[in-house]
Amino acid sequence: MKEITIGNNVEQCVERADYPPDKVRQILKDETIAVLGYGVQGRGQSLNMRDNGLKVIVGQRKGGKAYDLCLEDGWKPGVTLFDPEEAAAKGTVVQYLLSDAGQKDMWPKLKPHLTRGKALYFSHGFAIVFNDQTGVIPPKDIDVILVAPKGSGTTVRRLFLEGRALTAALPSTRTRPAGLASAASP
Repeated sequence: MKEITIGNNVEQCVERADYPPDKVRQILKDETIAVLGYGVQGRGQSLNMRDNGLKVIVGQRKGGKAYDLCLEDGWKPGVTLFDPEEAAAKGTVVQYLLSDAGQKDMWPKLKPHLTRGKALYFSHGFAIVFNDQTGVIPPKDIDVILVAPKGSGTTVRRLFLEGRALTAALPSTRTRPAGLASAASP
């Protein structure tokens, strides 16, 4: 890892070379990554992780364009495609990639599935930073990860398919290895 200084802050930079795909697969070999939501970020990140050989499931409600897109992309109902609550229960890493409003509305249904030792992952921090307005306050016995790709999920996916990647901010992990946070960004 490299250190860079921004103003008076020294930041640790995790680069793709620090966590090549084989190392990421080894770190995450016992994890089930549940991606809740199949919008722009959910689709791009879940497909990238699946293509990298990680165990990924998707939580998406039946009906609608997003569910149909899940089916088109090869997610199998009852195998790799579930209702969000069931996916959250099955996942050890839960990627919370719903819209801001969706995160606020879903939180009471998600929280009971965030049991000791799991990790909750965000791709932007609105819901957790403004928790006084959203009510999104994770339990103390889970890990919280924020990986903020510097572009849309569509761009993340396109660059992944080209063998390239975006920069992502990794501001916080509690106890999981840094490799866990970097796995979602190709």
